[in-house]
Amino acid sequence: MGGAKKKSPAQAEKSQQAEATKKEGGSKKGDKKEQKQKTNISVIIDEGQAMSFIKGSKVFTVQELSRQTNVKVSTANSYLLNLLKQGLVKRIGGYSGHHVYVQA
Repeated sequence: MGGAKKKSPAQAEKSQQAEATKKEGGSKKGDKKEQKQKTNISVIIDEGQAMSFIKGSKVFTVQELSRQTNVKVSTANSYLLNLLKQGLVKRIGGYSGHHVYVQA
């Protein structure tokens, strides 16, 4: 029926170069993995600013806390979970990760 379509000269050249780099042992994906190194970045939340926001609001969410303290939501969430374990804040509502907290 139908066979493989003949490649254009530009596509044929690209495939030849890709085969040549595979034979040499260097591939583009491997180069990226070698260049990228994960660094452990820790962001410290300003506890004074966070506690003043918590004391000044009736109810708040993780998103509001992260916006007020200029940190990522994940950092604010871990900070709130720590406060929740200590008993300084209490979860009063919300659903599916969007919980509402109040100062205990």
